[in-house]
Amino acid sequence: MSGFIRKGVTTALVSLLLFLAAAAHGSDTAVERQSMAGIHALGLFVEELQPNVAKVAAKAGIDAASIRREVERRLTAAGIGVVAGADWAALPGRPFLYININTHETQRFYYAYDIKVELRQVVFPEANPRARITATTWYLSMTGLTDIGNLAVIKNDTLVLVDRFTAAHRSVNSR
Repeated sequence: MSGFIRKGVTTALVSLLLFLAAAAHGSDTAVERQSMAGIHALGLFVEELQPNVAKVAAKAGIDAASIRREVERRLTAAGIGVVAGADWAALPGRPFLYININTHETQRFYYAYDIKVELRQVVFPEANPRARITATTWYLSMTGLTDIGNLAVIKNDTLVLVDRFTAAHRSVNSR
């Protein structure tokens, strides 16, 4: 296959993937939602973006700090307190919302991404209730592909998942 045809096929496939982009999946059932009942405050941990996209994303105003600020604003608006340090350690189950954005440059200026938004908290296994482990009790993730000029879609998709978290939380916690 000539280089011209190969480049055309690659461009067509990337365009199709960009068109179809972001597919969400996760574990958001009634059982997982029940693990949120009674949680009115939590910790928040947003991983730093990976170096392969961080520098470019920062130029577009997208970084872990800006994502954290917007997530904290949305959680607070939904009536979910965000705490840290001793306040977080004093919470029953020490729940925290964990956000990770994994990226991979698929070809020059195109990035595949996988966003995870997870509620993690201390749980007690039935087989050994004295054991205390931190486990994910609710999660959603979204996978997509974007080009360098549209990196804002990564932040937007993260916030879509956070909004789904707040809706799930609201479904089991009355204000």
